[in-house]
Amino acid sequence: MMTMRAVNGTFMRAGTSRGVYLLENELPRDPELRDKVILAIYGSPDKRQIDGLGGAEPLTSKTVFVGPSKRPGIDVEYTFGQVGIDVPTVFYKSICGNMTSGVGPFSIYKNLVKAEEGITTVRMYNRNTGSVLIADVQVAGGKLVVDGDYAIAGVPGTGAKTTVNFSETVGALAGKGLLPTGKPIDRAVVNGVGEIDMSIVDMAACQVFVRAKALGLTGTEPPERIDSDPEMLRKLEAIRAHAAWMVGLADTPTSASIGRKNTPHIVFVGPLSDYVNYLSGKTIKADDIDVLVRCMFMQIMHKTYPGTGSICTAVASQIPGTIVNEYSRKESLGSGLVRLGHPAGVIEVETVISGHGDVLKVERAAIGRTARVIMEGQIFVPERLFHN
Repeated sequence: MMTMRAVNGTFMRAGTSRGVYLLENELPRDPELRDKVILAIYGSPDKRQIDGLGGAEPLTSKTVFVGPSKRPGIDVEYTFGQVGIDVPTVFYKSICGNMTSGVGPFSIYKNLVKAEEGITTVRMYNRNTGSVLIADVQVAGGKLVVDGDYAIAGVPGTGAKTTVNFSETVGALAGKGLLPTGKPIDRAVVNGVGEIDMSIVDMAACQVFVRAKALGLTGTEPPERIDSDPEMLRKLEAIRAHAAWMVGLADTPTSASIGRKNTPHIVFVGPLSDYVNYLSGKTIKADDIDVLVRCMFMQIMHKTYPGTGSICTAVASQIPGTIVNEYSRKESLGSGLVRLGHPAGVIEVETVISGHGDVLKVERAAIGRTARVIMEGQIFVPERLFHN
């Protein structure tokens, strides 16, 4: 007879993602066993994740485990895991901005951080990248505030705004600075695609940007248009994997497609244009955005836009010579606010960049998100995991 073991967890939505937040002492210390437990929590590997809490798509197959920090000036440390859906792997070689936006609220909710009336600032050390991020979380009456009037595209309703500043995440993935190749644009020959221009930027996330028109696209495509085109998916993945190899994130493009499924992201950029929000059916006007982008995540189109990716894209838009800068509304350059048009709406990013030429310093790169606890309790996993 199979017996079960209980793991205490908190099921949360953070930004446009959702997953289980865990106190790190709830998980085994052995990394291999830890990952087996996480996979069991999510019901992976299985395309439907029917035997766990996963939602059978990348945005709902994410986890975070958090603990107190002994580092000076740091409140908590956390690790983000992208849980494989049909593969028995938890990917740790990246950071998720949306799930990161839930770390501050979770830390206050679980009493890891003392609630300070008004705004509680939570300094977070991300173990995936070795970076420090700063979250400003709303508190009232000694408790986390959930309700508010802040809306984010891709999430119905409104909530309390949490602001996360990613300014200290330059070069977080490749470790080679803001421009890992040293250039704002590279001409590469990609197997099965041919010659193509790309800009690779490493800020919170590592992203490779290409012109939509180079692929016969406009940048206004909804997710189903790209996800139903196997040849386009193949080309986009080939470019992404080649870029990963170029900046040293994988030994070969082939190995990037196996072990680096979640990083870097590939983004195609188009000229400013009206388009239809695929969720609401409403028209998003070109006048209401500064950059038109579509991001691929885990080999399908992101239904909205990744939090870390929004940071990277907004910063890239401010770097002269990049493909993103080429297509950005010129009035947004240096304005302090960049509006990214994605499949389900618009995300705003605060950016302050100083310096020029080869010496650029990111002073601020922040997004506003909302988060809430959906459920808290015991998650049951097979006892046999702990004895094999």
